[in-house]
Amino acid sequence: MSGLPFVGREQELKSLHDLTQKRLASLVVVQGRRRIGKSRLIEEFAKGTRFLEFIGLAPTKETTAQKERDEFARQLARNTNTLQLKADDWADLFMGLAKETQRGKVIILLDEISWMGSCDSDFLGKIKTAWDQLFKKNPKLILVLCSSISVWIDENILQGTAFVGRLSLVIQLRELSAPESNALLSQLGFRGDAYERFKILSVTGGVPRYLEEIKPDRLADENIKDLCFSKEGVLFREFKAIFNDIFSKRSESYKKIIETLVDGDKEFTAIAALLGADPNGHLSKYLEALIKSGFIKRDWTWNIKDGKESILSQYRLSDNYLRFYLKYIEPNFTKIDQDEFKGRSLSRALGWTSIMGLQFENLVLNNRAFIWRKLNIFPADITVNNPYFQRSRERQQGCQIDYLIQVKNILYACEFKFSVDPIRKEVVDDMKEKLSKLVLPKGYSVLPVLIHVNGVSESLLEANYFSHVINFSELLEG
Repeated sequence: MSGLPFVGREQELKSLHDLTQKRLASLVVVQGRRRIGKSRLIEEFAKGTRFLEFIGLAPTKETTAQKERDEFARQLARNTNTLQLKADDWADLFMGLAKETQRGKVIILLDEISWMGSCDSDFLGKIKTAWDQLFKKNPKLILVLCSSISVWIDENILQGTAFVGRLSLVIQLRELSAPESNALLSQLGFRGDAYERFKILSVTGGVPRYLEEIKPDRLADENIKDLCFSKEGVLFREFKAIFNDIFSKRSESYKKIIETLVDGDKEFTAIAALLGADPNGHLSKYLEALIKSGFIKRDWTWNIKDGKESILSQYRLSDNYLRFYLKYIEPNFTKIDQDEFKGRSLSRALGWTSIMGLQFENLVLNNRAFIWRKLNIFPADITVNNPYFQRSRERQQGCQIDYLIQVKNILYACEFKFSVDPIRKEVVDDMKEKLSKLVLPKGYSVLPVLIHVNGVSESLLEANYFSHVINFSELLEG
């Protein structure tokens, strides 16, 4: 098991440990983007328990169903200290595993199960039969099915008829929260201040595997340079690995969709127009796959008067690494591969602060509970909350609010503002103009809120315009 520190995931661990109180075997599904910590979560849960882990072979042109079975047989022999079985049939392999796990508390992880079974049309049927006839006979057994390809899990297990009524728990693993990411950085020995930590999260998001690569004795810019602008860097080639592993032959189509969102949120029709795609074609399916994979989010706007969700929505690139890669790594790919960034100042070479606002937006939206606490709002009192927009019409101007929280007839309009220097008073005029376009029903009031990360000027505070000025960096103090 990994010797790296483990932080967060309290709710997921609690849900898993609750299964151990049952008197029946449990079948669990864990899904989430690549590097998010799915197998690490199960390792942590399995501490002190017999744990058998099996990992599918990554798909290549040479990968066959037989090679997947051969690899499983090798792992089975190693995990159980037994002779290697013939690997002609998954049914025989699962029977061999079941014989070794008939009694006692045992956790089995089938990691990257989509790779394991993608070459064999009978794989799912045989694992379902093995569960029904073999595995579940041990009431203390927990079988975990895990994959980075959320669409495959969705279509073949969650929505598949073979597993109806059999799943005890489904976990959709998300990024670590800002406090959890901060705790992980601290446990790794990173001593940078809140702004240094923010810069790291603006590139990595809360993806544990990326954070684990941070060198504690170096500043954020040096770490980012090592990870992203060196041909040996983990994040230099990560994008291609993500898209090839998850989307295979359609990876280029998915990449083009992501590229339309690099510079900001867009409605479906705008994405279709940029791609020259048929709105009635496969685009909706591709967008849904990107959502399930954890790379984009769909933010619905709503009718303020009744709080009901509108038919209007925008898609947002919610993965900070993907945006950073497409904006700065890919355009410099050849230069990086030829070591042209060695000895160069990262900030001067890129001017990458230009996308910090969008990266900051993702971090705030992924940590909404912090904003609620600072505003003294109880979650149960919130009618709806999301990025908000209204379309321009004949008697209505277009308007977009970074984050709007509706509590009955009070609206907290949150402005996210990133700046290297303390934010100046000019933001007040910008916010006033924005809110002047917001159409409000009678009896509703708006409280403007400013959320920043690197300080505000005295003149802004003296203007006394914002009802609350929230320093997001409080979540990132070492």
